[in-house]
Amino acid sequence: MSVLVTKADGTQELFKVNKLRNSLRRAGATKQEVAAIVTEVDTSLYSGIKTQEIYRHAFELLRQSEEPAAARYSMRRALFNLGPTGFPFEDFLAKLFQAEGYTIQTRVTVEGKCASHGLDVAAYKEDDSFVAEAKFHSRPGVKSDLQVALYTYARMIDLREQKICKADNCGIKDVLLVTNTKFTSTAIKYAECTGLSLLSWNYPKGNSLQDRVERSGIYPVTTLSALTQSQKRYLLDNGVVLCRELIQKPQFLKELGLSSKKVNTVLTQARQLCKATS
Repeated sequence: MSVLVTKADGTQELFKVNKLRNSLRRAGATKQEVAAIVTEVDTSLYSGIKTQEIYRHAFELLRQSEEPAAARYSMRRALFNLGPTGFPFEDFLAKLFQAEGYTIQTRVTVEGKCASHGLDVAAYKEDDSFVAEAKFHSRPGVKSDLQVALYTYARMIDLREQKICKADNCGIKDVLLVTNTKFTSTAIKYAECTGLSLLSWNYPKGNSLQDRVERSGIYPVTTLSALTQSQKRYLLDNGVVLCRELIQKPQFLKELGLSSKKVNTVLTQARQLCKATS
């Protein structure tokens, strides 16, 4: 069916059923579930429908049959819920890099050749070290643009070979610009020309933020549908960012005033998700 859909940035394009199929498959939905959801979504399409509406419909259908898959499918939206400040997103990135084998520091100041720099995340291991500049957006239509890439590259020049720590392997080799949404085409072109490293939800292909999250198997507490937004905010404010951390620190659920039955529901959901991604 040829239907124009409205993307988060306001532009329109033809509905691409393969994009929906692929996102459902990546979430772990079975072939039967994918086919059933695509058929159901197709019947509800109309010209100008927003992609968010398609997502919500597919998510509700998937959640009815496969809760862990639904949580993975909702991962991108869960990152938006790490706001309104960028600090939880920085903490999430730090834990992602840590899961990849790095020693991490967050919100540190490093002296460059010409200026001091407040850095969101610093990461190092035996054969690599870098610092990350995190650009968090609470809405999917907002992209990180050329201006952001320009000043991040200037930082890279000033910080190159400065040290995160005293060890020999702590010399800064790269500055990674990270966003939870997307980069503009001009920002990507500039980064590819200068050698600046970018990481967004769908870039670079094969090693995007989505790819790295799926490989590491770490998911934020904002993926848990059994919790309200205010309850998720309480956990984030108290340093509980990941579902696996919630399993290790269930006392925070009791502090929320949840009943024993509700606590068990939340923990079951968290364990199912962690098991599905282990």
